[in-house]
Amino acid sequence: MTDLKDPPPVAAVEASITIPGETRSRVALAQVTVDLLRSLWEEHGPLMFHQSGGCCDGSSPMCFPAGEFITSDQDVLLGRLDIAVAGDPEQLIEFWISAEQFEYWSHTALLIDTVKGRGGGFSAEAPRGVRFIIRSELMESFSG
Repeated sequence: MTDLKDPPPVAAVEASITIPGETRSRVALAQVTVDLLRSLWEEHGPLMFHQSGGCCDGSSPMCFPAGEFITSDQDVLLGRLDIAVAGDPEQLIEFWISAEQFEYWSHTALLIDTVKGRGGGFSAEAPRGVRFIIRSELMESFSG
């Protein structure tokens, strides 16, 4: 597990680009997060992320069994992350963000990390005593 005091981890998995006109991924996973997601996939089946705006649990990325959280036209698909081991069939996880939060973070690349502690009560990792956090990097552009 990463400690918040440790240097930021590097991206182990980059999301596919899903926003027209962009050439750079907006979201990635740290290796510790990939390992946790593989375990959660074994337990729950296909997964998805949603990042809302707001306070409290809404400020952390939430992981759900795919389809358990219903998205709408008020959400933006930031990318699909393949957590499969090389050579195995794809294990795609969609990462959604509320349109309002997307607007606020429009110049930010997101790295999903995992740390010890209690996160969102409804997020799939919560019973394991860990939580997902976002580490961000300001970007000038996602194209070119």
